Amino acid sequence: MRGFSYERPATPAEAAQAAMATEGAKFIAGGTNLVDLMKLQIEAPSHLIDVTGLGLDTIEDTPEGGLRIGAMVRNTDLAAHPRVRRDYALLTRALVAGASGQLRNKATTAGNLLQRTRCPYFYDTDQPCNKRVPGSGCPAVAGFSRQLGIVGTSDACIATHPSDMAIAMRALDAVVETVTATGETRAIPIADFHRLPGDTPENETDLAEGELITAVVLPAPPGGVHLYHKARDRASYAFALVSVGVIVQPDGSGRVAMGGVAPKPWRVEAAEAALPEGARAVTEAMFADARPTAQNAFKLPLAERALALLLQKART
Repeated sequence: MRGFSYERPATPAEAAQAAMATEGAKFIAGGTNLVDLMKLQIEAPSHLIDVTGLGLDTIEDTPEGGLRIGAMVRNTDLAAHPRVRRDYALLTRALVAGASGQLRNKATTAGNLLQRTRCPYFYDTDQPCNKRVPGSGCPAVAGFSRQLGIVGTSDACIATHPSDMAIAMRALDAVVETVTATGETRAIPIADFHRLPGDTPENETDLAEGELITAVVLPAPPGGVHLYHKARDRASYAFALVSVGVIVQPDGSGRVAMGGVAPKPWRVEAAEAALPEGARAVTEAMFADARPTAQNAFKLPLAERALALLLQKART
């Protein structure tokens, strides 16, 4: 790990200003992903800005009936919050499915949204990777791709986004609140927050340089039955091959978001109209533009079966 300087700003705006003022600066909170990347020399920040003391660790009701979740709220605390468990159970189920208990005690809401991919070529610094070194190539396209994306990918990158929490946030229509170095605030719908790779897979989110996430806002509860299923290679502490989050209403309508299949939480609102027809109709629409490899084509039937399982559970 290379040397770096360190500071603890007093306000979110000061943190954003500090990030703009120092080239190569990075925010750090739980550090559950960033520190690992620093040890591997994939990330080498010149300056760390500790944002854990900014007071962004509360969960509050909004006047609209929703919930504002501070960016530094720990995953464990968020999963156990009474209103999340009662009104946004999909979020609790997704959080508990992610990582280990020790990691959930450290990981934060904002950090979870900003997790880097677990593509093996991204983590192997002896291999080219367009996401790690733009323009260097993507050996995953013709290489080991079992864990990687089948939809929303490009010739430059087929990595997937690893977060379970973000799948629930996408189904719940969350909004990401931020502050910039000039003190301006933004509200970014989560549908627009993560970017598809295209020709620039190194640009993973809509955040501008120095922009700091301050909170994630959930709209008023959508009601319905909330379920989450994560298919993975072992029972715990593994990233999803395919994960599915659903909210099913009594009339059979609802919402569907999937993980482990794309570079961002994958939701196709138009496909949800087919929910009363069953899982096959929904997944055919969700994956109409899929480009699986020979190694990960199994994700198409796996996603359909996982969704069918949840729809069956929702009816019982």
